[in-house]
Formats: sequence, structure tokens, C-alpha cells
Amino acid sequence: MKKHIFLTKHLFVVLALLVFMSSCNSQAPIVVYVTPTPDEAAALVVTDVPTLQAPTSTPEVPTATLDTSTATSTPLPEVTIEAPRQNTPVGSVIGGDYILPPTSTPRPTATPLPPTEGPSPEPSATSSEPPTAEPTQAQPIAGALPNLDSARLGIQLDPTLSQDDWNRALDDIQRLGVKWLKVQVSWKQLQPNAAGEISEDFRRLEIYLETAYNKGLDILISVAKAPSWARTNQTEDGPPDDPQALVNFINLMLQEFGTSLDAVEVWNEPNLVREWQGQPLNGQSYMQYFVPAYSAITSYAQSMVNDPKTPRTTPLYVITAGLAPTGNTDGSRDDRTFLQEMYSAGLGQYRDIFIGLHPYGWGNPPDATCCDASDTRGWDDNPHFFFLNNVNDMRDIMIQNGHSEQRMFVTEFGYATWDGFAGDPPQQWMSYTNECQQGVYTIRALEIAQSFDFMGPVILWNLNVANAATVANRDEMAAYSMIIPRDARERAVYWMVYDAVRPNEQLTSYAVCPASTS
Repeated sequence: MKKHIFLTKHLFVVLALLVFMSSCNSQAPIVVYVTPTPDEAAALVVTDVPTLQAPTSTPEVPTATLDTSTATSTPLPEVTIEAPRQNTPVGSVIGGDYILPPTSTPRPTATPLPPTEGPSPEPSATSSEPPTAEPTQAQPIAGALPNLDSARLGIQLDPTLSQDDWNRALDDIQRLGVKWLKVQVSWKQLQPNAAGEISEDFRRLEIYLETAYNKGLDILISVAKAPSWARTNQTEDGPPDDPQALVNFINLMLQEFGTSLDAVEVWNEPNLVREWQGQPLNGQSYMQYFVPAYSAITSYAQSMVNDPKTPRTTPLYVITAGLAPTGNTDGSRDDRTFLQEMYSAGLGQYRDIFIGLHPYGWGNPPDATCCDASDTRGWDDNPHFFFLNNVNDMRDIMIQNGHSEQRMFVTEFGYATWDGFAGDPPQQWMSYTNECQQGVYTIRALEIAQSFDFMGPVILWNLNVANAATVANRDEMAAYSMIIPRDARERAVYWMVYDAVRPNEQLTSYAVCPASTS
């Protein structure tokens, strides 16, 4: 916790004399932004919002690379996996009556439950009735799991926890063995009243992130959800009216706990109306916020490198907002179109960034691609419903815009299942993937992702959002959770990831999964 500096009464006298003397001169007032620091009062550096314009040339800036020097696991062996472009048979598919689920930062279970988080496609037009297929039965794990690079894996954790629960969750993550931790920062929660505010929640988050950083985790924060005082439109969530307000908040966070951070994602799924209320729903609008945010983050990182007292020796990555894989609806804009609009507004000039990605696959196996449509099941007729299509299509847009050397960063991904929970699932398609398949699909998707040289880390959604309240309320977030409330046990996917990042570990079974045939 940073210490506050208190002026003595003698210093007040000196300041009063200075003010009196300066009143004789007609000088413009100087605004100084002051926040607490460990040793001395320091002015908050405000990065002015630059004018956004299409680039005329590509600046010479370093290409983003991922530092894996601290990795403890064996890197993924050379694997030739060509992402199939032709139609291939699909397994589990999704019901055609699915409605866009909101994406939001989870809150404590004592408060009203928030809308759910997860993939957000448009409804399918092929079927109006929910599918009636029976859930698939668990299949044996055939052979040993692949070796995955733990330095390129992470998991998202809800920060609205007590100190004890936060520490226990960090222990679960360290036992799991992944390197990255993602936390979505709710700006409106940290600054509910005014700009420059350092609330109790702000300080709590600072302590939590510093604790995680000191345990050796790489920290990614995703900044989203402007407070009401910064927005004219008070509906749902959205950015501030003025991009400078976002810059000021980012500057404050970096000044207070920037040394604990390794990456910053600028917003979350801005191609959804519920996340981008008050601004045009297109990539050009998003770039009006990304450009100044990028400037603030990179300016801070450079200042830390040049600071002899606190030199920064590791990169601070900047990541574009992961887009929801969805088409054009009343509540969303096609993510492919949105990314191209970002490039048309100048994204291609930034050569030291990662492109954020949310390549959900719903109940479709990770090797499947669109489209072998079925009249009886639906949701197998659109590329947005398939992991590989979501990766391939977004990558093609990067290449077409001269960004082939840049890498992707999956800031949110996972498979959902309602297996083991009482009652009907929130969405019918969640019954198609049982707990064992959740793990098998996740591991296979991670194996494919790590075979691509353009893919950076993958963040799994989520560790432990499932609890008695979220399950009882049929909250979709619980379906993605690795740890569930039934005797507080880990799902099979948890132990599969545990196994996969340890080359010398060969577990023979995973809870509900049948024993391995190896």
C-alpha cells in the first residue's frame, strides 16, 4: 500500500506566501494531478489523445514477441496441423434458439447475479425449436495428453473475492501450472464517483494483483465498463464520451500498480451493443479509443525502461479488444467486419501489439469446421460457431492487411457443459458436451493453438465462477468453470490441463472420464 504524504503546517505557510507573490503576475493556472506514491508526491502524467488518421507509412517499431524464457514446461513439439478449409463432419452442435448472452465482469454472489459471460453469436435461422438430442456419453481418453507450453496458457479469475478466497484461487492456479492470469477490470467499480478517485476497491485490486505477481504469474488486465459519470448514455455498458477519460484512468492504474502488469487489453467485445453503448458500433469508433490507450500504455512502459530507480526489464504488451464471434444483429456487429474496419482506421501501423481473439466453439469439436448443416440440430451452419473458422478467418484479415508478422492473443476461450449440475442447462447446447468432453475439446483446441506460430497465449474462461448461487440461478458462467461447488471439486478439464503442462505427468483417469486406454 502506498503511503500518503502530509504537508506540515510550516509548508502551508510557505505555500501561502508563494501564492500571494505569484498573484502579482497574470499567469495561466497550472493543473497538477497528484496521487500517492511510496516516497514522494508525483504528478499524474496525462497522455493527450492524438488525432486519428489513416497511416501514410509504417513506423519502425519492434515486432511483438512473447518472452518464454521462464517457461518450466517442455515446448509443444513440432506438429503439422493444417486448419481444414473444406467441409468436415461435426459432432456436438448448438440449439438454434440461442440468444446472445451478455458478457460482464462477475460480481460477488451476495449481490444480484450479473448477465452471463461467454460466446455471443447471432441466432441461427435453421431451427426455431430447441434440439432434443441426448447428451453424448463420456468416451475413454485415448493415449497420453499432448505436452503444452505453460508459458502460453492462462486462466481468468474474478477479482471480486475476499482476500482468503483470492489467495485460495491463486493456489489453485499455481497448482494448475499455467503462467498467465487474466483479470477484467471494471472501471465503474474502481471509480464509481469521479475521475482520479482511488476507491477501496481500487486499492484491493492493487493488493490482489501485486500478490499474484509476487507468486510469479504474468498478469493481463482487460479494461472495460466506463462509470456513469463518464458517459451520457447510461444504458448497459460502454466507453466514456471522451477518450481522454479512458487515458486518464489507464495512466492512474499504471502509476499505481503498473509494475505488476505484463499486458493490457483495451476493452472487451466492443462489437456488442451491450459493451459499446453510446458510440457507433464499428471498428473505426473503437480505434478512437484504442489509439490513445496504446499511446498511454507504451509511453508508460518506455518511461519505466528509462527510469534508473525502477527499470522495467520485461515487455508490457498491448492487446486489441477480443471480439465476440458473432454476425450482424440488432445487438452485435460481425467480428470479421469489425476487425477489417479497425484496419481501415489505421490498426495496421501498430507493429508491437497483439490482436485479441475470442474463438469460442460452443459444442462443436475444435477440429470441426463449417458447415455440414443438420436440419434437426441447427447451429452448425455458420462459421462463427466453430473454433477453427474463428481463428482462420480473423487471421486471414490480418494477413490481407499486412499484419502477418503480428501475433494473436486469445484473451477468452473455453468449452461449456452443464454436466453434473441439477436442473436444465441455461441453453440446450450445453447438454451436448459432457464434463469429459469439455476437457478433451479444451486440450485439443489448446494443442491446435500452440501449433500455430502466429498464436500467443490462450486465456481459459474461467477458474471458479461456478458456485451454489450461479448454478441455482442457471447462470451460463458456471458452465465454463473449472472448479465446481459440488464438494468444491475440480472438473476433469482442470486435471487435464494440469497433466498436459507437465511432460513427466501421465494421469490415468480424470474424475468422471473413463480410464485411459494407454
